[in-house]
Amino acid sequence: MKPYKNKINKIRSFALALIFIGFIVMYGGIFFKNNPILVLIFMTLGVLCIIGSTVVYAWIGLLSTRAVQVECPNCHKHTKVLGRVDMCMYCNEPLTLDPTLEGKEFDQSYNRTKKS
Repeated sequence: MKPYKNKINKIRSFALALIFIGFIVMYGGIFFKNNPILVLIFMTLGVLCIIGSTVVYAWIGLLSTRAVQVECPNCHKHTKVLGRVDMCMYCNEPLTLDPTLEGKEFDQSYNRTKKS
């Protein structure tokens, strides 16, 4: 299982990946410069990826302003926590805002709402 990372950083990494994917798709249009329709399709897909990245960055920015800021007990830096459990942005220390989860092993499933 891959190591868990802070939610805000994961979403920001996804948005950055969308930018690079958009540029790569647009550069892919160079291989079809004899067919203007394919070039237009590749350029449009690339621009849509970059616009999607902008939307994701705006969304995580708004979400980040509502996140609870806490001081990490391990590195003593301020970090933002989304949900019931999250990791420190700097040292990957498990953090929780729920007193019932203190001392338990870290699990991402604590953030899911339980359906009854």
